[in-house]
Amino acid sequence: MTPHTILTIAGSDSGGGAGIQADLKVFAALGAYGTSVLTAVTAQNTRGVDAVLPLPPRTVTEQLDSVLADFTVAAVKTGMLGTPAVADVVAEAARAGRLPQLVVDPVLVATSGHRLGVVGAVERLLPYARVATPNCAEAAAITGRPVDDVAGMVVAAEALAAGGPEYVVVTGGDLDGGEAVDVLHGDGVTTLLRAPRVTTRHTHGTGCSFSAAIAVRLALGDPVPAAVGAAKEYVLRALTGARGWELGAGRGPLNHFGWSA
Repeated sequence: MTPHTILTIAGSDSGGGAGIQADLKVFAALGAYGTSVLTAVTAQNTRGVDAVLPLPPRTVTEQLDSVLADFTVAAVKTGMLGTPAVADVVAEAARAGRLPQLVVDPVLVATSGHRLGVVGAVERLLPYARVATPNCAEAAAITGRPVDDVAGMVVAAEALAAGGPEYVVVTGGDLDGGEAVDVLHGDGVTTLLRAPRVTTRHTHGTGCSFSAAIAVRLALGDPVPAAVGAAKEYVLRALTGARGWELGAGRGPLNHFGWSA
C-alpha cells in the first residue's frame, strides 16, 4: 500500500532532535512518506543554537514547487520559517490552496532561548491553518498576553482561534505540575488534554514532533480532536522511551521509533 506523503516546511537541526530531522523521523515512525522544504540551516546541538542561516525566499519557492509538482501531498506542517519573506512564500502557497491539512507550529524561540522567528511571520500563516500548535511562550508572544497557567492557555487558544485557525492547541509541557495539560479549542469547544508529566531531560523537539504527528493523523483521515489526541499519546511514548538515554549534554532528543534504551 502506497504511504501518504507529508510535507514539512522548516529549518534543519544539525543535532537531529528538532526541525526537519525530527519531522521526518515522526513521519517514518507513523508510516508516512516524508518530503521537506528547508527554510534555514542551523548549527545546534542539545545545549543550544550556535548559528542560524536563513535561506533565500527563492530557494524556498523552488523547493516547494519541486515537491508539489511531483508528489500528491496529503498534509503539510510548518515549523521554523525564519524570516517574514519566507513566511510570505509559504502563506501565498497556502492561500492558493496548495498546502492541504496545514498544521502550523509557530516556532519562535528554541528551548535554549535562541530566537528562531518573528511573530509577524507566524501571523501570516495562521489564517490558513487547520491546526496551530503554539506552546505557552509562543501563544503569549502572538497574543500579547501572559500565558502561565491553564486559565491563560484557554484564553490564548480562544483568541488565536478567532484569528483564523480552525483549531488551536496551546501546549503546556513547559509549565510546572504533575500533569502535562494541553488546551484544544475549535468549533466553539474547549477541551483539556491531560497526560502524566515525564521526568526526563530528553525533551528537545517535542513541539516539532507533536505537530508532525498531528499532520500524519490528519492525512490518515482523523478528525482534528482525534488527531491531536493520538499525537499527544505518541509524544508521551517518545518521551518515556528516551527517559534513560544519555545523548548529548543538554536537552536530548526523543525516542521517535520506540527503540529500547
